[in-house]
Amino acid sequence: MVRAGGILKLAALIFVFLLAVFLAFQLLEINMDFNLSSMMLTELALKMLLYTSRTSQHMNVNNEPGSHQNHHTVSATKPVRYKCGLSKSCPAGHFAFKMASGAASVVGPRICLEDKLIMSSVKNNVGRGINIALVHGRTGDVMKTDFFDMWAGDVAPLIKFLKEIEEGTVVMMASFDDPSTKLNDEARKLIADLGSSVITSLGFRDNWIFVGGKGIKTKSPFEQHIKNSADTNKFEGWPEVLEMEGCVPQRQD
Repeated sequence: MVRAGGILKLAALIFVFLLAVFLAFQLLEINMDFNLSSMMLTELALKMLLYTSRTSQHMNVNNEPGSHQNHHTVSATKPVRYKCGLSKSCPAGHFAFKMASGAASVVGPRICLEDKLIMSSVKNNVGRGINIALVHGRTGDVMKTDFFDMWAGDVAPLIKFLKEIEEGTVVMMASFDDPSTKLNDEARKLIADLGSSVITSLGFRDNWIFVGGKGIKTKSPFEQHIKNSADTNKFEGWPEVLEMEGCVPQRQD
């Protein structure tokens, strides 16, 4: 019986020992898994931090004042603009202008001088016929604007207006709808004396824009004309719109 009791005690001790070893290994395995997971998470966090840092440095370099990318962005958002939307700036001692004839009988002409819109449908100071703006040759100030109906109106007011233009005045003209039906030889000669080369042949519903001056000694380089022709008209019964820009020399005397 004694020997049997001793064997049982020994067996119990061995069982307890094995159980302790098993539990120890289980705890060690759990601890190793936890540590491995922690290490993996730490490594992932470090990689993300490094990537963020590199991305931030790259963005800072590209946004430096002298960088090509930043220069391109500034250039794209701030394009150079010249007076009246001209394609290039005018030299000193010149007035910048841009103008357009009327479009059929629908949209009136536009005249811009020194970045100021001086005649247009929006300003409600244009009309059918010949539209005229008088500009001081030295200061560039707009002296007077008017329009004369050459379809249903009278040519006499136009002739009177032309005769009263002062020496040295810049004269800007633009057609709208019909600029010529009521024109006579006297009116055409007065406009020709301002530097026009086209006025003598200006016809019914032609489009025409012109910049000349009182007292000019030569023909003006600022003039465009397109005939009313069924073969080439852009609109039904009217030719296409004309546009012109340039730099008018300032009067020095």
